[in-house]
Formats: sequence, structure tokens, C-alpha cells
Amino acid sequence: MGRQCPRDGLSVMLASGQSCRLIQIIFPEPTTCPGRGWRSASMRQQCNSQFKIKIELKTKEPAMQPAKVLAFDVFGTVVDWRGSIISEVSEMGLAVDANAFALAWRDGYRPAMQKVMSGQLPWTRIDELHRMMLDEVLLRFGVELDEQGRRHLNKAWHRLKPWPDAVEGLQRLKSRFIICTLSNGNIGLLTEMAKHAGLPWDCILSAEVFRKYKPDPGTYLGVADVFDLAPDEVMLVAAHQDDLAAARNCGLQTAFIERALEFGPTRTNDVSPNPANTWHARDFVDLARQLGC
Repeated sequence: MGRQCPRDGLSVMLASGQSCRLIQIIFPEPTTCPGRGWRSASMRQQCNSQFKIKIELKTKEPAMQPAKVLAFDVFGTVVDWRGSIISEVSEMGLAVDANAFALAWRDGYRPAMQKVMSGQLPWTRIDELHRMMLDEVLLRFGVELDEQGRRHLNKAWHRLKPWPDAVEGLQRLKSRFIICTLSNGNIGLLTEMAKHAGLPWDCILSAEVFRKYKPDPGTYLGVADVFDLAPDEVMLVAAHQDDLAAARNCGLQTAFIERALEFGPTRTNDVSPNPANTWHARDFVDLARQLGC
């Protein structure tokens, strides 16, 4: 077995002009070749043929252009829906475990949207779906609430509080990028939420605009279409890997935001980095720093 001489990181150029990285050179054993004092050309040729070079070809990745629009998922990414709903339930004095109530209400979110996406229900806004879910959860928890109380509690989703870093981070990101929502929430909900929480959006885009719920490709590509951009000029910012994966499949750039406590301390929420994402940040302020804002 020959001796190996590692040369990691050394770039060389092939005769074809293709760039590669030199991994190692394998020399023949000392006993194989007589050394510098070779007298026979045939001996030199035999020894030279035993040198082996291992290379790794470099593939030139296309340069990714900077995003021009940052589109934000909202529930859980921008606002703390669980903490906000707990506060609203507690303020109303409902005799329930407020945390369990909030989680149960949110658990109906995907099944309700699936009924719309499957055609079981016609197009229905999130406000109406939230109300359907609320009526079911109140029944399950044995809570009596009149119509006025139900309407008030259902509008709690319009009054969700932002994460502590959200407003500052958005203001910084807004200085360099167009920032907009890309949420399954309806336009009225998102507008009132922005007013209540001081969220400085340049534009509010919603599933209601596209009449499709995420993760339908029409929502992600719809953002690019609204701004007349290529998909890779749009970046989805979200705290949910499935949302980001769907956006990447449509050609968008993606940024993951750690929201470890979105579901509270009783439910595990994996915030480990996924190398498929373009960016990974602790919060909006960290993302702004990484993007030079």
C-alpha cells in the first residue's frame, strides 16, 4: 500500500479547464523505486506510473441573487398565538385550562383548511373556520358562552401579540427589503392584527387573495406574481419547516426562525437548522443582522 500525502483544499485545474480539489497523492513504497539515481528509463517509467492522484471535481453552483421581497408566515412566526389566546381566555374568566383550550383550538386549524382544500367546503375564510373550531372546542370543554362572547373571543385572533423581537426586526428588515405577509389568515384579520400589534408591513398578502391555502403552490408563486419577480427573488420567512419546504419546491429562498415555545413548554418544537434553508436565525433581529439591516 502506498503512502498518502493529503492536500485537502488545494485547488488544481485539469487540462480540460475544469476546476477540481486535490484530495491526496499516493506515492509508491520506497522499495518499489530505486530513488534519484535511476539509470534505466524503463525503471523511471514504471515508477512514475505508480503515482496516483485522487481529485474531487468542483461543481459550480449558480449564484443566488439577493431576495427583493421577504414574505412572512404570521401565526407562530410573527405573533405568539398561544400566549395571546391564553390571555384572552383568562380575561374572559372561562372556567377551563387556558393553555389546553388554546392548543385544542389551534389543533383544528389544519383539518379545517383541509376541508376547504379538498372541496368538502367551498372557499371559507379563516375567520369563519376559527368560529367553526371555536364552537366545537367550547362544546368539548363544556363551556357555555353567548353569541356576543363567542364573537368577541373569535376576534382574539385579530388581537394577537407579536413576539418581543418582531416589531424591531421587521423595522430593520423593511429598511432594505419589501416586507409582506403570506398567511392563511384573511385580509381583515391581518390588517387589524397589524394595527393592534404595530406591525409595519409594506403589503398584506393572504390566502384570501389567491383563494388557496398554504401549502398550495399558488400561494408562494402568487407572491412572486404580485411583485412581478422570479420566485427566487422572494424569500419566505417562517418558523415551520413544512411551510418552508413547500416554498423551496416553488423556487423561493427560505429563512427559518426559531420559535421554540410556539406551542409552550409541554410540546417539543424542533428548531434545529435545516441546511436546505437559505438562512437560519434565532429571531427577526438576528435575521436582520445576517442580512445586513
